[in-house]
Amino acid sequence: MPLQLSEQLGIILLCATLFALMGNLLHVPPLVVYLFTGLFLGPIAKIVFPLPLFEMISETGITLLLFLVGLEIHFSKMKDIGRDVLFAGMAQIILTALLGFLLARILGYTWFNSLYLAIALTFSSTVVVVKLLDEKGHLGRLYGRLSVGIFLVQDLVAILLLTLVAALPRQGEVQLAKLLWQIGQSFVSLGGLLIAVIFLGRYALPSVFHWGSRSMDTLVIWSLALCFGISLLAEKLGLSMEIGSFTTGLALAQHPWAKDLRRRVHPLMNFFIMVFFVLLGVQMDLASALRQIDQALLLSIVVLLGKPLVFYLILQKMHHSQQTSFLTGITVAQISEFSFIFVALGISLGIASQELMALVSLIGILTISLSAYMILHGEKLFELWKKVKTRGIDSLSQDKFLESHAPWENHIVVVGMNELGTAICKKLLKFKEKVIAIDMNPHRLQNLKTATVLGNIEHPSTIEESYFRQAKLVISALSSEETNNFLAFLCQRYHIPFVAHARDPSMKDGLMATNTRYIISPKEDVIEHFRQIVKSQK
Repeated sequence: MPLQLSEQLGIILLCATLFALMGNLLHVPPLVVYLFTGLFLGPIAKIVFPLPLFEMISETGITLLLFLVGLEIHFSKMKDIGRDVLFAGMAQIILTALLGFLLARILGYTWFNSLYLAIALTFSSTVVVVKLLDEKGHLGRLYGRLSVGIFLVQDLVAILLLTLVAALPRQGEVQLAKLLWQIGQSFVSLGGLLIAVIFLGRYALPSVFHWGSRSMDTLVIWSLALCFGISLLAEKLGLSMEIGSFTTGLALAQHPWAKDLRRRVHPLMNFFIMVFFVLLGVQMDLASALRQIDQALLLSIVVLLGKPLVFYLILQKMHHSQQTSFLTGITVAQISEFSFIFVALGISLGIASQELMALVSLIGILTISLSAYMILHGEKLFELWKKVKTRGIDSLSQDKFLESHAPWENHIVVVGMNELGTAICKKLLKFKEKVIAIDMNPHRLQNLKTATVLGNIEHPSTIEESYFRQAKLVISALSSEETNNFLAFLCQRYHIPFVAHARDPSMKDGLMATNTRYIISPKEDVIEHFRQIVKSQK
């Protein structure tokens, strides 16, 4: 006799908890644990069977997940992504999608199945990677910031593709004019929805939510009501509920209480996401998946090795260090929760096949499980990579200089590779000094003959990578009063002489108040007095 809903849900929670405890000991990501739980309860033990209410719970989980993804995107973070992240993210999406599509066609899949499979292989799991980086304490490091920025690009592209896929016709209705009309309608609806939600978030909601923020419980309820209300509106406009929830999160993310809201909604989302991934395992056609084991292994290798290699080569060409390029690359070595959403949407439209979901589920289990270990042991893998890498892949990068002078001490750190900073570095090299140059623009570091660190000096990872504490002198060529004051405080804390550039008398007075050792103004004075400054530190 089939179990009742409450009984099945209780068994799911109990087994997921037990599997999670075992998975925690093996450092297996929760999403993988949930997939294995579903496989055990469904195809293997045949205890739990899909029910209509489970589908509603699963859809709620994805809605909340994309709501939280939107809450993570503050517009200021969009500005900080930078050209590198945008270029690397888009290049990887295009190259991986093309490779996946061609490989799927070679394996004999239909045109539409190949398209969905290519999309499924392209994106990486923001949820899995962010949790692992947070566990390692590496979210603030350069490769961690690059990874999060790249995932942000992927998430935005995925949302746009959701709109495109939702506009595709059912099987047998392929008419170009009608298809273009549906796609156009969907993108117009998406644009209108974005404008409306951002307008609400900027002008209509702040006063109402400010009043409601007196009680955080009220704020959570209002936010969830808005999330599902906008999601229903999106569905009425011919979009998906997921797009509505994402745009709602995006609007609410611009307000100061967004962080607390994420913290409170996250446990609720975890429950629904758990049910979603357990049901993916329950619904998996294990026999069909095992029949496709050869294809799954081949495609998993492409994801585990091909995607990281693409990122490694792209970031190396953009003059990031080998270590940063490698560690950033391995963070994308899995498929995403979006992969399952795309395939499920394709099945609901009658375009993708059930066998494709079994294949993607198997790829997901393999890649998410193995990539978790790759991320957790990334530094050890990088040391192995350095020993076996070919000369064809090796390129000139900052860590070549850093390794040649390791361990770094009694060197000079120069911040800001503008005209002044570049001239300072060249003069220091003539003095036979060891120099580490820092800038946020990789193109400014490209032709320097010193060691370089790409990043913001105010980030802890940049301070660490430049061996700041071991420096004998720090020079700022920047004209930013705020950054120079920060450097003055940092140098005072570590007892390092500091040289700052003051472009006007008011800045000079402020720097003198921070006990800055030397102030250079105007920049023509720098070269004349440099030899005396450097000699005084020897």
